[in-house]
Amino acid sequence: MSLDFTAIDFETANSSNASACAVGLARVRDGEIVETAGWLIRPPFPHDRFFEINTRIHGIREQDVVNAQTWAEQLPDLCGFIGDDVAIAHNAGFDMSVIRRACEATGTACPDLTYACTVQISRRTYDIPSHRLPAAAAAAGYAGFVHHEAVADAVACAHIAIDAARRAAASDITSLADALGVRLGRLEGFAAAAETIFA
Repeated sequence: MSLDFTAIDFETANSSNASACAVGLARVRDGEIVETAGWLIRPPFPHDRFFEINTRIHGIREQDVVNAQTWAEQLPDLCGFIGDDVAIAHNAGFDMSVIRRACEATGTACPDLTYACTVQISRRTYDIPSHRLPAAAAAAGYAGFVHHEAVADAVACAHIAIDAARRAAASDITSLADALGVRLGRLEGFAAAAETIFA
């Protein structure tokens, strides 16, 4: 067993979790970040309106995603990067909901994923007043990144899990979860809509 996982972060165009407009990924092998990837996503209609508050947070505008791949087009690359890894995210319930809701909105098959949340990991590891991503990453010794840039957030999330595993002397994500009393979550996949299968 070794500390292998993929950290993931989504940015959304609006308040709908189906409105993914960017994803960032960081692959960890033996406790080291070995590869990162990220790209823009064209959100599906009718979840494709960009709210000003979201654009103020992440800087992505509607015109930035005009030529980006759709959710369905990019999903094979997303799943291929994660592979069989446990997915790690900060406030993982949100990121897993993005995957589920975007798949539902597009009639796309949803992958099965086991996941862990670094908010929960941070709360069991660091005695800090806030467990927001910048604060938790700083406690892990990783500060100064551009918050709400998807790849940067995924890398920061990875650093939290790596540092927490080191402190807990955990050799993998399962043993880290056990050591901290954190539950691993499960995103249950589903098949593509019939019209998508037979199109």
